[in-house]
Amino acid sequence: MINQKRLADMFIRIAEIDSESKEEAPVFQELKKILESMGADVVSDNAGEKIQGNADNLIARFRGNCDVPPLMLNAHMDTVKPGKGIKVLLEDGIFRSAGETILGADDKSAIAILLEALQVILENNLPRCPLELVLTVCEEVGLQGAKNLDYSLISAQYGYALDATDTEGIITHAPSAKHFEIKVHGKEAHAGAAPERGINAISLAAKAIAKLRLGRIDEETTCNIGTRVPFRSTNIIPNLVRIKGESRSHNTEKLEAITEEILSAFRDVVEKAKKSPNDELPRLEIHLEHDFNKTAIPADHPVIARAVKAAENLGMKLRPKVTGGGADANIFVEKGIMTGVLGTGMQDMHSVNESVALDDMVKMTALLIEIIRLHATTP
Repeated sequence: MINQKRLADMFIRIAEIDSESKEEAPVFQELKKILESMGADVVSDNAGEKIQGNADNLIARFRGNCDVPPLMLNAHMDTVKPGKGIKVLLEDGIFRSAGETILGADDKSAIAILLEALQVILENNLPRCPLELVLTVCEEVGLQGAKNLDYSLISAQYGYALDATDTEGIITHAPSAKHFEIKVHGKEAHAGAAPERGINAISLAAKAIAKLRLGRIDEETTCNIGTRVPFRSTNIIPNLVRIKGESRSHNTEKLEAITEEILSAFRDVVEKAKKSPNDELPRLEIHLEHDFNKTAIPADHPVIARAVKAAENLGMKLRPKVTGGGADANIFVEKGIMTGVLGTGMQDMHSVNESVALDDMVKMTALLIEIIRLHATTP
């Protein structure tokens, strides 16, 4: 029943539409037309205005032919950079970018899979529960679409997000995360004539960073930092450095502890660098933001158990998985919509080497159709 050519053509069609984060309007309009032509009731919210983007979240509702609760299906429309002027090559069953851009399989392979599954279900009048397709904006820049989604437009209490790699896994556990920006203020001076008059902000930041535990802290916890320094001439003592970073953990107490450990290291270095407690410089600014909450869905929850059963029915493997990454699903679960995350087979995301196999997309389309059938027919 699955039309492989139609699936491939749809992926190429939408992948080649520019849709970097906050610039999703062209793909939004194309998907709106496609979904309306399929008979969906298509609405949008005002997320674009809230996040200063040019497109809103898109919600498409399909009526069911079984009297059961609705199911949400999710993917995101935006891509990372470089995502303008994408040209897709299909060689030996593998989609790749033809140029110096990403492919956009993250997450347009998911959108193509969702559209093909819906086409097959509608064409063959297969059993289906009411379906709410939620296509978000700005997932790649902090899950901003999901965070600003108008949840009054969603009635489903469970669903699936297609935004992972592994076609044999369903993500049930994902971490909480915090983001921080730290500004270290020093004092500029001539680096050759009067370096002793300056306070080197980069040097202070480096001392703090040297104290940190970074990378994998334990099996539940990670943290990372990146540094952005305003461009200055090398003959000027730098008076400002900005450090951005994140901490993640499946354990809330560990998340709080590692975050405080990072911030305390910077506070300690800056305070010790002052010649007297009343000195204005060096000085520290900290902006800390809670990014998203963890997810922890039991393996016996219907949204997980039915997906596993659907895979078994098709002779496929599907096992619950733990991930260190975040997705729109983190926000949906926080809002009370139990959401398992499925893979599409995409590889090397966020790079010009990104790829996805057509066979994997076909396999996941079949799985999605069977999942929807089970949700429609299982008491």
